[in-house]
Amino acid sequence: MKRLTALTVALLIGVTMFAQQALWGTAPVVSPEIHDNNTVTFRFKAPKAVRVQLTGDFLPVQKNAKFETPGIVDLKEGQEGVWEYTTPEPLKPELYSYSFIVDGLRMNDPANVYLIRDVSTLTNVFIIGGDRADFYKVNPVPHGTVSRIWYDSPALGLERRMTVYTPAGYETSGKRYPVLYLLHGMGGDEEAWISLGRTAQILDNHLIAQGKAKPMIVVMPNGNASQEAAPGESSRGMVPPTMQLPKTMEGSYEQAFPEIVKFIDKNYRTIKSKSGRAIAGLSMGGFHSLHISKQYPDMFNYIGLFSAAIMPNKEVSSLIYENMEEKLKVQFDKNPALYWIAIGKTDFLYKANEEYRKLLDEKGYKYTYYESDEGHIWKNWRIYLTEFVPMLFR
Repeated sequence: MKRLTALTVALLIGVTMFAQQALWGTAPVVSPEIHDNNTVTFRFKAPKAVRVQLTGDFLPVQKNAKFETPGIVDLKEGQEGVWEYTTPEPLKPELYSYSFIVDGLRMNDPANVYLIRDVSTLTNVFIIGGDRADFYKVNPVPHGTVSRIWYDSPALGLERRMTVYTPAGYETSGKRYPVLYLLHGMGGDEEAWISLGRTAQILDNHLIAQGKAKPMIVVMPNGNASQEAAPGESSRGMVPPTMQLPKTMEGSYEQAFPEIVKFIDKNYRTIKSKSGRAIAGLSMGGFHSLHISKQYPDMFNYIGLFSAAIMPNKEVSSLIYENMEEKLKVQFDKNPALYWIAIGKTDFLYKANEEYRKLLDEKGYKYTYYESDEGHIWKNWRIYLTEFVPMLFR
């Protein structure tokens, strides 16, 4: 073997150090630290900071005219510039999100690599286990497969992306499966339910660990009619995420939706009938679910409205939203197996849902109602998914 020259050794060391440079970026403190009693300590090292605060969805909410926002608390500075806050009470089982505010600047926790994007906001996350929150964990059970799939949409003039979950054993079972079409809210995309909603974990744990639900395919499309895919995942490049998108809740998406069903039925082993299809969504996705299901009354046997918007803005004009009561009559005359409405007590859409339920009551249309605490938040939508999924395809 030839002897390595000094230059060669130097180059090898340089390449190795470059390849492993992230190894040197270790966290300066432990944060968050979950204690045995489920209190949690947050730490942030900032020796020159004047004020460090914590904001998170486990803190008392701040209310404004429309939305509830997480509360804010101050951290206390300790030795070596490490700021610290411990929750005064144990946290209940849940997936929580939080951020720091350092001298007025919102920052993520450098000691916690676990982040979730919601529209244009990145927040750190952690899980307090137990009860329903165990559905949100990755548990030692057989796991389904999550795929990002592209399909052609002639109606929208785009190649578009969706996320598809297939249950454990799908690849080898040879069986046909029912399908849940699960739709996101305004500002979300095909990544929202799989990351923020913990769909794969909930389905895996409900299907296998608990045996409470039927094995099913879950299709999570991009509900923004003007988008190919999530920001950064299309030919538009790394554009900033935004809620202000063209063709939002004006009928285009609902009109084009049968293309998605047709693609899934062609490319997956599905039950190609109304009895094998469900549609549900949160906020804008609930709005889409309401109007898609009444527009195509022979397509879906199970409908879920999670904190749903009900009607479009007054300036919107589309055949999709016309003759609503007539279309609802056709839909309910065909006896959907489940029409499920859920909303939080302080949700800004509560009144709209109350008025919609009053209409259904006046017409004698059967539905199931589920009311939770709190408002327009992912905590509720994960709860609704865990409640809705076991009722499907029975």
